[in-house]
Amino acid sequence: MGIVQTLLATIVALGLLVTIHEWGHFWVARRCGVRVLRFSVGFGKPLWLRKGRDGTEYVVAAIPLGGYVRMLDEREGEVPEALRDQAFNNKPVLQRMAIVVAGPAVNLLFAVLAYWFLFVWGVTSVVPVVGTVQTGSLAAQAGLPVGAELLEVDGHSVQSWDEVNLRLAARVGESGTLQLLAGEPKRGLAQSYQARLDQWTVDLENESPIAAFGIQPYRPDVPAIIGSLSEGGAAQASGLQVGDRVVAINGEPVSDWVALVELIRRSPEQILTLEVERGARTRTLEITPAERVDANGERYGFIGAGVAAVEWPPEMLRDLQYGPIEAVWIGVQKTGQMIGLILDSIGKMIAGAISVKNLSGPITIAKVAGASAASGLESFVSFLAYLSISLGVLNLLPIPMLDGGHLLYQLVELVRGRPVSEKVQMLGLRLGMAMLLSLMALAIINDIARL
Repeated sequence: MGIVQTLLATIVALGLLVTIHEWGHFWVARRCGVRVLRFSVGFGKPLWLRKGRDGTEYVVAAIPLGGYVRMLDEREGEVPEALRDQAFNNKPVLQRMAIVVAGPAVNLLFAVLAYWFLFVWGVTSVVPVVGTVQTGSLAAQAGLPVGAELLEVDGHSVQSWDEVNLRLAARVGESGTLQLLAGEPKRGLAQSYQARLDQWTVDLENESPIAAFGIQPYRPDVPAIIGSLSEGGAAQASGLQVGDRVVAINGEPVSDWVALVELIRRSPEQILTLEVERGARTRTLEITPAERVDANGERYGFIGAGVAAVEWPPEMLRDLQYGPIEAVWIGVQKTGQMIGLILDSIGKMIAGAISVKNLSGPITIAKVAGASAASGLESFVSFLAYLSISLGVLNLLPIPMLDGGHLLYQLVELVRGRPVSEKVQMLGLRLGMAMLLSLMALAIINDIARL
């Protein structure tokens, strides 16, 4: 069921975003009088094809990793004299630029609408209250106190851990002073804190900027109560049941779920004696955690048990909801912030401040699509918005083969008054193809390494 859900979520996400991207090109091309020969979602062999009254072939193809709009163009084949005025290459340069930029623009507009929907619907977030501060970390050096609510990061107001994470991510790879404002807003108490960054590096593949900064967000106490059991796992085989509370292992008291997990992880293939509260009675069970190996080659124990859900204190949850008009501006701001973060990350990756290991390909996209869909509508819509922004921004990069490469040629034509030569365009096409194939190969290698 998990694989099916992941596949469906991926197809929906990519299918939707590719369709609206190509629709942007299609819609503007038609408005500019360009004849569209084919509108395809996906590449390869058509799975479904229909020819419209307008003469356009509408296609759903077998490989759902992109799409295209094929327009009448004298550079791609002979065009009858009667149709020459409908060819893309014969349109004024400003119209051609509008057609090219329309796809990425629609992706960005979709993100604004997605965020608008979320903020009108209402987003529940966790109040950014500091739970613990890691000794020797940047947070500790700044003197950030446990229990304080983060109010601002670098002068920007923050209302959730998601916002804190994004503001910290924007400083990865940088030096200078990071400004924080934290306190107890209900009592009118707030204090400024400063952390000194020195080419701050974060292993974004394995930790969040919040964790790298040295902050553990507040979490309610999670008792060691079994919430779920994996079929055929060690926990089920030992006789553990949903609702059991583990109070001790080998005579060592278990304070909470974290302590239980730690004891299990460090005991692979070892027989453990569990003291368990079941209703009003205490039982003794024996369990042998299975051995597993993590990405670093370290052995750990695993029993196949999940934690029981815990109620959050109402004061630690915040509902972010806005009216339809106000939510438009909030959506624009959120989209703009994500665009800036993506461009900043690309620049830092080129400069070497962020590792290229953070590049992700189709496998990671599929995994995130499935996980976000499983987490609910809010999570999935947020993922769609971010992915749509990524597609829009990356397509506008000045790389031949991408929309941004075509736009670059057209800008040169606009300035020079004549098109870029076919020879230069073909050279750019080869370079662009080599660059994109290299990046795709690197992203897939990273995906496989994460597996």
